[in-house]
Parts: sequence; structure tokens; C-alpha cells
Amino acid sequence: MGFLPQVTKLLEQVAPQGQRMLFSATLDGGVDRLVRRFLSSPVTHSVDPGTATVTAMTHHVLHVDAVDKPDALTRIAARDGRTILFMGTKHRADRLARQLLSKGVRAAALHGGKSQPQRTRILEQFRNGQVTALVATDVAARGIHVDGLDMVVNVDPPAEAKDYLHRGGRTARAGESGSVVTLVLPEQRRDVSRLMATAGIRPESVQVRPGDGSLARVTGAREPSGVPVTIVAPPVAVSRGRVAGGSATDGGARPAHRASGRSRRPRRPRTV
Repeated sequence: MGFLPQVTKLLEQVAPQGQRMLFSATLDGGVDRLVRRFLSSPVTHSVDPGTATVTAMTHHVLHVDAVDKPDALTRIAARDGRTILFMGTKHRADRLARQLLSKGVRAAALHGGKSQPQRTRILEQFRNGQVTALVATDVAARGIHVDGLDMVVNVDPPAEAKDYLHRGGRTARAGESGSVVTLVLPEQRRDVSRLMATAGIRPESVQVRPGDGSLARVTGAREPSGVPVTIVAPPVAVSRGRVAGGSATDGGARPAHRASGRSRRPRRPRTV
């Protein structure tokens, strides 16, 4: 994911003695270089092969024309239940989230351009149902776990099989069932077919258009309300306390201030 230089610098500063253990969801060339350089006589234990093995997960390829894709995607996002929609870039993720909000879908974008507090807040809104459509990038595919997530949608097909498996792995977790849906334009068919073969997946394929019964059957797609919605951020907690004779407001301590022999009156906390 682009962090190899940072990981390497950290390992260079670790004392050479002692035992090291490396855990990785995938073993690619970058990880192999770390193993050869920093592990001594390593023993490998593999949990899962690099192909799909979850029997409770179903895979669907929806062939759609470019002119129909935006409407079909909006209907899928408006389905009942939590849905993660994967995009290729953070800018496209932000744009899709805004478009879905304007159509009445409770959506939010999650990607590496968000701060950690923002990511934490958005994930909590997704867990509690305030957000029902989470528009994410591949960076967000690692580590997300939300109970009851029954559908992952590849709006932009991933470039590699391992990325497909990471995305799909957000559903059908801990014994639950789930579906992975990939929207495929005519010019993407060959690449997606090759990707599925590499991942060891035989998806159900169907041609769809907005309003088709087959689109609703596979995804639960439905017409959005069309009424724009706004996702309100939860209030920021304001802590109170006494520090050095002053007041602590807005989450931080404000030191006492003296001028002309008089102490400054503490500020009243702002409403946030």
C-alpha cells in the first residue's frame, strides 16, 4: 500500500537480536524483500490461499452500459442495509458520496485523505446506521469490520485479484453471508474476466439496466427518495476543569492570565 519505505526504516532501527514475526494478508514482492532482509531462517505458516474460499459469499458481475451505470449505482446504494461501494480514487469517492446524498442516500466517503478522527466518526456512523452507503477506496479495504455488512460493490473494478479479495473480505465475516457485486462496462469485460480467473472465482453474470428485475434480485436495488439528505457530525465533547487557576475549555487547558494586577475572567465554553 505504499508504506514499504517506512516499514523498512523502522526495522533498520530494531536491534538485530530477538525473534521477529511478520503477519501479512498477502505475500507479494515487497513483503518478500522484507522477509529476505530482516528475518533469519523464517518458518512460514499460511492460513488461507490467495483465492476465494468463503462459501457463504456469492459473487456477481453486472454488465452495464456507461449511460445506465450512474442510475443503476444510485439504486443499488439506496438498497435496504449497509453497503460498501469501492472506488478507484479518493476524489471519485468524494464525488459519488455527494451525488448519493443529493439523491436521498445516506452516504459518506472513507479514504486516506480523511483525518483519523474523521475516519473514526464516519465508521461509527456506518455502524450505527446513520450512514448506510460507505464509499471507500482500496486503502480503506484493509481492517474494516462492521457487523451485518451483507454487500460489497465494486463500482470501479480493482486492478488485481488480491485487491478484489480484500474488498470482498469486508462481507461474509464471522460466519455471516454476503455478496460481492462488480459493475462492468463493455470495455472492462476482458480484464474483469481475467481477474476473476486469477482469484479462483466463478461469478454469476447478468446484463442489467436501471429498473430491471434482475438488478433488484441480485442487489436489492430500489428507487431512492430523491430528497437530499445531510449527515450531521456528532457534537464534539467539551471538557471542563481547573488548571493553574484558569479554565479548561474547548477540549484544552487555558492558563491563567494576569494583567494590571487583576485576573482575567474565565471564558464561557462555546457551544459546538
